Amino acid sequence: MSPENSGLTSPENSARLSPPAEVLPPAGFALLAALSLLWGMNWPFMKIALAEIPVWPFRSLSLIVGGCALLSITALGGRSLRIPTQELRPLLLCALFNIVGWHIFSAYGVSLMAAGRASIIAFTMPVWAAVLGGLVLRERLTWRRWFGLALGMAGLAVLIGPDLGGLGRTPWGAVFMLGAAISWALGVVLMKRFTWSLPVAALAGWQLLLGAIPITLGALWIGDWPDPAALSREALAATAYVLIVPMIFCHWAWFKVVSLFPAVIAAIGTLAIPVVGVLSSGLVLDEPIGAREILALALVCAALAVVLVLPAIAPRARRNS
Repeated sequence: MSPENSGLTSPENSARLSPPAEVLPPAGFALLAALSLLWGMNWPFMKIALAEIPVWPFRSLSLIVGGCALLSITALGGRSLRIPTQELRPLLLCALFNIVGWHIFSAYGVSLMAAGRASIIAFTMPVWAAVLGGLVLRERLTWRRWFGLALGMAGLAVLIGPDLGGLGRTPWGAVFMLGAAISWALGVVLMKRFTWSLPVAALAGWQLLLGAIPITLGALWIGDWPDPAALSREALAATAYVLIVPMIFCHWAWFKVVSLFPAVIAAIGTLAIPVVGVLSSGLVLDEPIGAREILALALVCAALAVVLVLPAIAPRARRNS
């Protein structure tokens, strides 16, 4: 389940998750900093795990653990886990793009390219969501959205352009990551398309578990399950990090941040995640961080800022002037 999904609920839930802008508790800032750091560090650790664990079993385990944990948290909080009949089909459709498409494409992508670069491409998602929102939800495509899309495409061109120069060679890692970003974006738009009565954590948990069904069946059909005894300590430690931190803590932390902060601050927090992804990949995996990576990262962050942050800041700035 990707971070952006958590704010897309029914009006009742939206009111609960969007407090007044002046309510900025210090605990929220600590959670936001931890979220940016820990989710960004997920990228190099996921690459370490995928070096020894096949994509399908890895994703199956991640989704089952994360989904069960989120539903358990919801139940312990006294909230209902029942899926209303009219929400089952939309939930399945959203899980297809938010979970199945995102997790399979991103896992293959990060296994085939540098983790830092993969995180940059992944976080073009909001730009694609802006464009798809205009097509599916008839949202107006403003100049900011077109400009943001152009910046995002420029970032991709800088990042993968030289790789296209090899005759007969296709940058499959970047292709998979782009597919992951678009799948995630479509999932976000579909979440906006429907009305939900489920609690946010339950909505996330059920999507993780529903998405785990076809992925687990695929893993069983392929049959490429690793022997835990044969895994290195590095792979086991990386897998434990992915299961405990991003799949459980980071999902919970994101929902908590959205409940404490206005959406613009949460959006700014997501901009820090690919930055941490690139830097942590350089530290953990010794991946090179050169001018291409820095320029691509700057262009993608600028695209996200133009699409997400400036529209929210401008009205407040005018009111305060």
